[in-house]
Amino acid sequence: MILSGKYCPGDKLPSEAQLTRDHTVSRTVVREAIAALRADGLVEPRQGSGVYVLEPAAEVPAPFTNIDSARLSSMIELLELRTAVEVEAAGLAAQRRSPSQEERIIDALRTVTDANTSGAPSADADFDLHLAIAEATNNPRFCEFLQVVGPNSIPRRALDTASSEGSPHAYGAMINTEHDNIVTAILNGDEQGARDAMRQHLKGSQQRYRTLLRAAT
Repeated sequence: MILSGKYCPGDKLPSEAQLTRDHTVSRTVVREAIAALRADGLVEPRQGSGVYVLEPAAEVPAPFTNIDSARLSSMIELLELRTAVEVEAAGLAAQRRSPSQEERIIDALRTVTDANTSGAPSADADFDLHLAIAEATNNPRFCEFLQVVGPNSIPRRALDTASSEGSPHAYGAMINTEHDNIVTAILNGDEQGARDAMRQHLKGSQQRYRTLLRAAT
């Protein structure tokens, strides 16, 4: 009734006695309902006066729901955040990976490398490699972060190709080299090398987007 507008912000709700009669329930049920409404920020009991309907709180958007992958600035923001998280993830993966996780990383690397080499769409395979590295940290929060930002956080080939490399083949070869450097350092247990390689990979994407952003202004 509040959400439908029958009771508007500032209105006083009927008394407990009236609500028990209107809805054929006990006072305990009415009190529990009022407590639930209060917890949801819909009503406010006022001492000696009654229960009043509140203005609805402004809806807070869920994290990362307003990312526009078509906007260069939005992708730069996301890449900066990914860099802060994934550089450490690469170092932890080099330190903590298990043999089965190494195998998973190698399989993911092979898949994205084949896609880039053939010119096939590679965003999902690229994301899966980064997810495999996050899994190898053995800290589930890294995976949760990547799953929240999702595959749309992977730079788009068309943008990166247009920035400097000149052809899809050259861009794919460059990304394959960057991925290989990250994975090699992880498999060698080189924590700092893995961090450096991941930083170079993600910073490179940032720079290509910044180049396009400057060219568009």
